[in-house]
Parts: sequence; structure tokens; C-alpha cells
Amino acid sequence: MSQPHRRTVVVLAAGEGKRMKSALPKVLHPLLGRTLLGHVLAAAGPLRADRTVVVVGHGAEQVRTHLAEVAPDATGVLQAEQLGTGHAVRIALDAVPESTGTVVVINGDVPLLRTETVEALVTAHEGEGAAATVLAAEVPDPTGLGRIVRDAAGWLEQIVEERDATPAQRALREINAGIYAFDLARLRAALGKLSTDNDQGEEYLTDVFGLLFSAGEPVGVHVAADHVETLGCNDRVELAGLRRLLRDRVNEAWMRTGVTILDPATTWIDVTVTVGRDAVLDQNTQLRGATTVGAEAVVGPDVTLIDTVVGPAATVLRSHATGAEVGAGASVGPYAYLRPAARLAERAKVGTFVEVKNSDVGPGAKVPHLSYVGDATIGAKANIGAATIFVNYDGVNKHRTVVGDGAFVGCDTNLIAPVEVGAGAYVAAGSALSQDVPPGALGVTRAPQRNIEGWVLRNRPGTVSARAAEQARGAAEDASGGSTAASEGEAIHGGAETV
Repeated sequence: MSQPHRRTVVVLAAGEGKRMKSALPKVLHPLLGRTLLGHVLAAAGPLRADRTVVVVGHGAEQVRTHLAEVAPDATGVLQAEQLGTGHAVRIALDAVPESTGTVVVINGDVPLLRTETVEALVTAHEGEGAAATVLAAEVPDPTGLGRIVRDAAGWLEQIVEERDATPAQRALREINAGIYAFDLARLRAALGKLSTDNDQGEEYLTDVFGLLFSAGEPVGVHVAADHVETLGCNDRVELAGLRRLLRDRVNEAWMRTGVTILDPATTWIDVTVTVGRDAVLDQNTQLRGATTVGAEAVVGPDVTLIDTVVGPAATVLRSHATGAEVGAGASVGPYAYLRPAARLAERAKVGTFVEVKNSDVGPGAKVPHLSYVGDATIGAKANIGAATIFVNYDGVNKHRTVVGDGAFVGCDTNLIAPVEVGAGAYVAAGSALSQDVPPGALGVTRAPQRNIEGWVLRNRPGTVSARAAEQARGAAEDASGGSTAASEGEAIHGGAETV
């Protein structure tokens, strides 16, 4: 049985990316759930390389921190001076002197590169026993790109930059994608022969191919199935273009698995998201981070979900959620805000202009509209009336409120935590509760109503309200034959109570 090939991956991520005009290193710019560098590492991951080396330079500490989060097994190697791609690869290999077999070199700014393409490149390279293999792409317009020039047998003869190309070479549409596989031993030998005798005073990795060809070593060419995969990113405009291309790729893949996307142009799904079969995503929907949408759920229009779980057959309409859980058959929105640790059980409802934070809304419970639910537990089938506020913060600490199963909280209520409303209890509308309500009891804190007659005419003369009151009094006098006017006059002029 043949032994598996040893493999090393080198990712070039040291460049500043000046044209990005950003304090953030270019390779750390985000693109649908991963950074540019994160996409490249994900594409190379299935190669099961023995070592992955990322060459860092500009913003080295930021890039190292990111590596620790997304690829803790990768090794960051510092290229303190940007002395060219050949120099970068040489210091990367110096950091792993024990490595043998195949080394794959990838630029850190090609986020559309597919795993299948990298694997096909490596398979072709190892199968042909080549000293090196170049990933090429056939593009509609090769202007400004290095052309692949082959010999009669189809091996690489040279990579020619456009400024150095003959008219015949400029007509070629096969270009260098900047992704390579090498036999590591032969690469090490060639790197030691690179010169800085050029306009930039740098060691060019592409000069290795000329050295190998001159030594009679075979250099293969593998053509990517889709040239779009090889597109890099140099500025914000190109980044936006890559984002659109990746959006279309992701959306198409989900639609082919049985997800309905009503408007793919306005639906943005991170590559880290999972969507179930027969889910429906309406327009202007963003699914980000570790979000999961269950089968037959309906999300959108105008929804943003970040690290949120939406259960099967749930509905989320015109809402924003971060770190939340929406149970099976539950409904959210429109215009709801679910903050971290908002958990809705099956068939729960959070409606219009409701904010929920660090709270459990039980099975079948309802918070229909205009409420704030913070640090609370709401029992099964409880009903929370409009404009209810869970008063959770005393200025120093947060406190929790518990509403029992089947409880009914009337509109415009303040539940001042810590407080508990027992199972099956009622809270009268307009109450401000700071004490527990036993199960089955009615909690009420309203003071008795009193009406102070004539207050508006005495205290707000000349206002719209006063004129309306005078008209109403006149109508009442006409209807009663003047008796009302007399009694009201006595109240007004008789020193009645004022506030």
C-alpha cells in the first residue's frame, strides 16, 4: 500500500494592502462570515496538511490573534521586511525544516477559492510527479495579468508578465492564478538561487519556475474550472465585488438543497449559516455568524439574524436578533428585537415593538406588543399585556422576574424585580408591582380614581382643552335646561379642591 503524501500549506498574508486604505490588515477584512484569510484557510483545511504556515507582516499581532481563533494549529511566521514572495516562502519553510513532500502556496486574499480546486491541483501535481504545478485560469480579459506559456508537451515553459509579453503571448487567455504546488525538496533548492536583481529588489517566487524549467524539471499547469475562484482583492471595490459573487454562490447552493429565496439579490447568508429544507427567506434578509434556520421556517422580509437559532416552522418578520433562540412554531415581529439569551419556546409569540433580553418565554406564551422583557422567566401560555415593562435594573444590579404558567399581566404594568407572579395569577392593568402575587390571586396597585371638576377651566384658561370643555359644558346646559351650569358654577366658584 502506498504511503500518503506529506503536505505543508503556506499562506502568504504579510502584505499591507495599501489600496484598501484601512487600519485593518487586508487579509482580516470580513466577507460573509469569514475573513479573507479565514476563507483561504477553510479551503485548504481538507488537504489535512501536516503543517500550515501563515506568513504575517503588516498588522502581525492582529493576524496572529485571528489565527489563534480560527486556526489554532497554524503557525504564524513573521516577514519583518517585505522582500518578495520568494523570500516569504523561504522564511516559511525555514520555520518547518522537518517538512517533506508537497508544499502548497496560496495567497491570503483569494476568498472564493474552493476546496475542490485546491485538492485537484495537489492531486494533479502528485500524480504527475512534477517539480511544481501552477494553478491557471482561463479568463475573458487577461489584460494586466501574467500569461501562462506552455511548451509543446503542455508543461509550463514560463510565466510572462504583460509588459514583457510578445503580441502572441498577450493573446493568450490562460493566466497565473498565484496558487502553486511544489515538491518541497526541489523548491528549497530553487529558493536558494533566487536573485533580487530586478526593479523591486525582491525575491520573486515566480522566478522559481524559470529555474526549474532551465534545469529540465517538469512544471505542470492545472486549470481551475472557474476563473472566478482565483480572483483576489486589492481595494474596497474589488472586495464588494467578491462579496456579491460569494453571495450568489451561497444562495444558489441553498436553493438547490430545497430552500426558497424570494429575492437572492437582497439575501445575504454567511458561509457559516445552516438553513433547513423548505425554509423561506424573504427579501432584505441577513443571516450571519452561527445562525441556524430550521425546516419550513419563514424568515423575512427585513430581518437580520446573528448567531441565532430559528426552529422548524417558526416565523420571524421584520426583526433583529442576536444570540437568540426561537422555538419551533414560534413567531417574532414585526419590529421585534431579540437580544442575547432571549429564548422563545415552541409556539411562543413576541410581537410588535417588543424587546427581549436574557429571558425565557415559555411554550405558547405571548408578549404581543410594546413591551420590554429583561432578565425574566415567563411560563407556558402566560399573556403579557401591551406596554408591560420588566423593571430589571436598580442602577447597580440586574434582578429577575418570574411569571408563572397561565398568568395574565394587564396592559401598562411595571413588574419591579425581583418579583414573582404566580401560576394562574392576574395583574390589573396599570399596576406597578414590587411584591409577589400568589398563584391565582389578583395583584393590583392602582389608587382609587378621583375627578376634580372644573380643573381645566381654572388652570388652563384659553387653551384648546379649555375651549373644548366650555363647548361640552354648553352642550350639557342646553340638554339639561341650565341646571348643569349652575351646579358647575357653584363648584368652580365655591373653592373646590385644586391640585
